[in-house]
Amino acid sequence: MKLPMRLGLGQFSDITGERLTFIRQLGVVDVLLNTPTLPGETYWAYEDLLGLRTRIEDAGLRLAAIENVPLSFYDKAMLGLPGRDEQIRHMMTTIRNLGRAGIPILGYHWMPNGVWRTGVSSTGPGGARVSSFDLEAARSAPLTHGREFALEEMWDAYAYFMSAVLGAAQEAGVRLALHPDDPPVESLGGIPRLFRNFAGFQRAMELADSPMHGLDFCVGSWSAMGTDVLGALRSFGERGKIVYVHFRDVQGVVPRFQECFLNQGNCDMLAVMRTLKEVGFSGFVIPDHVPYLIEDRPWRDQDGTSNAGGYLGRAHAIGYMSALLDVVNSLD
Repeated sequence: MKLPMRLGLGQFSDITGERLTFIRQLGVVDVLLNTPTLPGETYWAYEDLLGLRTRIEDAGLRLAAIENVPLSFYDKAMLGLPGRDEQIRHMMTTIRNLGRAGIPILGYHWMPNGVWRTGVSSTGPGGARVSSFDLEAARSAPLTHGREFALEEMWDAYAYFMSAVLGAAQEAGVRLALHPDDPPVESLGGIPRLFRNFAGFQRAMELADSPMHGLDFCVGSWSAMGTDVLGALRSFGERGKIVYVHFRDVQGVVPRFQECFLNQGNCDMLAVMRTLKEVGFSGFVIPDHVPYLIEDRPWRDQDGTSNAGGYLGRAHAIGYMSALLDVVNSLD
């Protein structure tokens, strides 16, 4: 059954009764888990994944997606290093187990050295705490993996990886959703960033062309690129390539930007929601990287910084997003 465009919530690793209650209180059904805390040093087992889905369904919610596996599951594959074939086999096992467990989406990224911020306590409106990035401050960072990697070397590793795992995703009925580089800059710590502009995503979609492969369209990352966000939404949305959406924004563009509330960034977020509706997007839209408000509590177990934000920031975002969705639905 095809569902309409709807709101989701999640971005945490450990399921707690408090979090599930909070999600229900906000009127949201779809849940996304980010790198869930599970046993397994190299892959995730079917029984553990099924347990996640069952716990969320028992709370009256729906496990819509898992976003990210541990970096150690595929770091060698991302860099084309010895040992990548074993990691790829394990990734295929994880994807097949996701399918068996009835989890339809796996979000992934191609950042061996992760998301970067040069500040996690920058000041937003009224003193709200937000994260920020300044490329000049990041230039002095040491090499993260011992040497400089070449751009085409990274592309070759990506093509090699996708040629194997895409087949497993197709067999398992699991859609893969590619997240942009964050921040979307040419290189950090000696690692080129492939998915920092429209051309990179176009190449990825052509290289691994399948209905089971698309985008986790992170509006904030696209906004930081300084590109035509609505144009990108239309281009990929009209081709059915948007799997789900990170609904956030930033102030400023590369080389310098910071997180912000949804109504204070570079984008017209009503126009973003309206464009998603116009292209026939039928996935879920989820808040991400919200400001950290006074007396708030961390939302994520692994990251208590303002890059993740807290409960209050998410409630603010969901309220704003609900209103936007009501508006665009009323225009039918």
